[in-house]
Amino acid sequence: MAKEIDYAELKKGGFMSQKQKGYGSLRLAVVGGHMTAENIRVVSEVADKYGRGYVHMTSRQGIEIPFIHVDQLAEVKAALAKGGVKIGVCGPRVRTVTACQGVEVCKSGCIDTYRLAKEIDERYFGRELPHKFKFGVTGCQNNCLKAEENDVGIKGGMEVKCNAQSCIGCGVCVKVCREGALSMVDQKVVIDERKCNKCGRCVKSCPTDAWEGKPGYIVSFGGTFGNDIYKGEEMLPFIQDQETLFKVMDAAVAFFETHAKPSERFRKTLERIGTDELKEVLQAAYEGE
Repeated sequence: MAKEIDYAELKKGGFMSQKQKGYGSLRLAVVGGHMTAENIRVVSEVADKYGRGYVHMTSRQGIEIPFIHVDQLAEVKAALAKGGVKIGVCGPRVRTVTACQGVEVCKSGCIDTYRLAKEIDERYFGRELPHKFKFGVTGCQNNCLKAEENDVGIKGGMEVKCNAQSCIGCGVCVKVCREGALSMVDQKVVIDERKCNKCGRCVKSCPTDAWEGKPGYIVSFGGTFGNDIYKGEEMLPFIQDQETLFKVMDAAVAFFETHAKPSERFRKTLERIGTDELKEVLQAAYEGE
């Protein structure tokens, strides 16, 4: 008797069955879009040996190796593991975290996106929930990773302050401010806090380092980009420390786990029950209660 294969169970571990019988596309866990050269070499070797010599790059910075035969799946996973490559997940659980390159590489970056993505991944990856749940981390207001498309989106920003004694009144910061939040009055910089979006461009452009910037996080909740499209909402003030950030994310995930129906995305849960209760829960976490 032929061995019966539980494809639903295999899908949990990142193996998605194809239209070709017995074959599947194997999803890899690529945290923050980051892979080492050794990781890539191993993936290439596996795709050549067990697949059809190519990989698919997903919209969420992931890699999938198509045309893996189910009978060779265990062998493929072992080969990938030797090169430090982990397998992704599918279904109702926390997915791999996406991230831009952040402050370590990008001149516009305000936060270390890859380090944060790794910590988020270590804390939540693969957690069973009523539906899939996605985190995205982007380093600044350029928003290359489109943070608001995620169930929880984190965007880097800066609380800024100008030291008048160091300012020479050159006006460079006023010119680079895209929000019109800065102006020169009597050769002194004036900031309109209502317009400031915490992009940090004033800090990065100042020739005398008169501007000081404290990095932090702008967080959105309930975004989705699929059959339904919804921009995540900012429900909290600017978050200045990572400890508070994780408290807030813990609260959001727990809220979804408690209130969502099976196969219901976070956004649909919020549309069904409203956002007021979530805002109260997030505010309590923000305040450390």
